[in-house]
Amino acid sequence: MLFNSFEFIFIFLPVSLIVFYGLNRMRMTIGANAWLLFVSLFFYCWWNPAYLPLILGSILFNYTIGGLLADTDRLRKQVIRKKTIFVAGIGANIALLCYFKYMDFFIGNVNALFGAALPLLTIVLPLGISFFTITQIAFLVDAYEGVVVEKNLLSYALFVTFFPHLLAGPILHHSDMMPQFERSRNKVVDYRNLTLGLLLFSLGLLKKVVIADNLAPLADTGFGNAANLTLFESWAACLSYTLQLYFDFSGYSDMAVGIGWMFNISLPVNFNSPYQAVSIIDFWTRWHMTLSAFITDYLYTPIVRAFRKFTFRSSMFAILVAMLISGFWHGAGWTFVLWGGMHGLALVINHLWRRRKLRMPRGMAKTVTFIFVACSMVVFRAENLTEAGTIFRAMLGCHGVTLPGWLEGKLGLLPEAGVRFGNVFANIDGKGDLILLAVMLVMVMVAPNSLTLADRRTFRPTPRNLCFVVFLVCVNLLFINSIQSKEFLYFDF
Repeated sequence: MLFNSFEFIFIFLPVSLIVFYGLNRMRMTIGANAWLLFVSLFFYCWWNPAYLPLILGSILFNYTIGGLLADTDRLRKQVIRKKTIFVAGIGANIALLCYFKYMDFFIGNVNALFGAALPLLTIVLPLGISFFTITQIAFLVDAYEGVVVEKNLLSYALFVTFFPHLLAGPILHHSDMMPQFERSRNKVVDYRNLTLGLLLFSLGLLKKVVIADNLAPLADTGFGNAANLTLFESWAACLSYTLQLYFDFSGYSDMAVGIGWMFNISLPVNFNSPYQAVSIIDFWTRWHMTLSAFITDYLYTPIVRAFRKFTFRSSMFAILVAMLISGFWHGAGWTFVLWGGMHGLALVINHLWRRRKLRMPRGMAKTVTFIFVACSMVVFRAENLTEAGTIFRAMLGCHGVTLPGWLEGKLGLLPEAGVRFGNVFANIDGKGDLILLAVMLVMVMVAPNSLTLADRRTFRPTPRNLCFVVFLVCVNLLFINSIQSKEFLYFDF
């Protein structure tokens, strides 16, 4: 079930809210949490009921491991070492992720390296497995360090499956979420939170259906015809995907936070105008912020601790390794590893730049950072390294320079009618798409983000604000009805 679907907007979400607050009003708080768990599992099963045993098994396993780590009496009696339990739990989660996400990748590389002919398993990747696995790994680490203790299976299952974040984040921490589910004042309807949540949900939906889904054809056409791209077409494809991914994923994150507010639950913010970053370090404090926090706390820090002495070199090595792992987490392919390596190397260079106290004009810094991020998105989107290399060569002008057809026509250089954007984009309204690209590029570089517009400190549920929310909802519904709903891009990761 997609957030950008009529069944979610008009049936699933309203029913979930009405029953949740109705049960709480009757002081059936356990029943209300059980209802949230039920609708979250129903939401997950909507895609394929066969995934249900997998997520339930993962929840039961990690809840058990977490309980064992918290059982101080048993650990004190040395029945089994705490570290052994912890390593077994982390290993099982990684093994589960490797089997479903990376097994065919490993088999394919073994076949290519040794000339073998091992059959691929063609495993269908369960939706959300990367996110609910990484969430539970963080829980086990926190339980091992004594930061959290969870003795209630219902609460733990709700923490993992709460449907707004289940399929594509943000990544949650147990210590942040459980007090909110238990807080009594969060059980009562808050019309300010409800209106504000609807506003943020509408802004996220606008990003998805009005912007991202309209950029998708241009990105798909470009990357689907990599060998035929010329200079302008390759840059159009690169920028289209760079903007599509941002508006698609940040749109999902906005909708997730907005839905959380409707239930009086504050999910962590995942984006803060990342394309306005003035360095790659700054970028990673703004882009997929919960993943950045996870990388810092659960990858970078343990790697640094593994060294006997903290040094600048050890810190840079830890950054590079952590980003390589982060890239591989995104997908089973060398393109993702290269993408992670590119960002890891850029972070190292950025830290060296800061260490030498070098400076760059702010406007130039923003431009350089954005161009690097956009170029890295070519690797992130490409099917393989060969395709990425082909597009990069086109972006350097190695495949020729073809002006957009409408521009050539105005210059009197193109008497042939019907060609709108070189050859690859002949069936796309090149002028309209270039205008869309230009407007969106300016927007992400200078405009305030959706969380600034939906500021909880200043927003009031006035009739004027309510009319604005209704207007956004109507615009979104028109676009949902006029174009085919698309899945969110991060569902594939």
